Amino acid sequence: MEKGLTLKAEVREHIGSKSAARVRRQDRIPAVVYGRKEEAVAVSLDRHDFTEAVHHGHRLLDVQIGGEKQKVIIQDLQYDYLGKDIIHADLMRVSAAQRVKVSVPIELKGTAKGAHEGAIVEGHLDHLEVECKVTEIPDVFVVRVNDLDIGDAIHARDIELPEGVKLITDSEALIAACHVVIAAKTAEEAEEELPTAPEVISEAERQKEAAEEETEK
Repeated sequence: MEKGLTLKAEVREHIGSKSAARVRRQDRIPAVVYGRKEEAVAVSLDRHDFTEAVHHGHRLLDVQIGGEKQKVIIQDLQYDYLGKDIIHADLMRVSAAQRVKVSVPIELKGTAKGAHEGAIVEGHLDHLEVECKVTEIPDVFVVRVNDLDIGDAIHARDIELPEGVKLITDSEALIAACHVVIAAKTAEEAEEELPTAPEVISEAERQKEAAEEETEK
């Protein structure tokens, strides 16, 4: 579950791409704090501290802006073109009792029964959308696949949710399935399985055969 973490934010006096680039060169991440019918505020956060918070699964934060501490949830992150470094963050103000819709990652664990017969477990969904209080956001949904045999599957409805957490993802959404891998056929094998084309006799050949049959009579 979420544990509060406090980060100090600095108000940005200027906005725009050039200003944001200048902030990043100072080893800080530009961000916007908004929500709860209050005015949006452009801020910057220490790159190291904020990145560490994200990597450790923190989504609920206390952000200190000037002398005021505001509770926020990380609503959206933008990464560079390599998908490695965070270049912008959207932070939404929340209250401790507020319910929010969030995306929680899924982690598949265990070895399926079907693996002993050459099957594999294929993941189809890597997160679940749920609704819960901001202070009760699950870190991850661990899904055990040990009981999966060939042909078995796990759907969103099969995930046991903590009390107070409501599933938003379609209950029929496929999480993982156990199946046998069908080996790809070689070009030679595929060619051998092609249907044999019927023999085509030209009109000239047909007339020749007819003439030969008349001569034999």
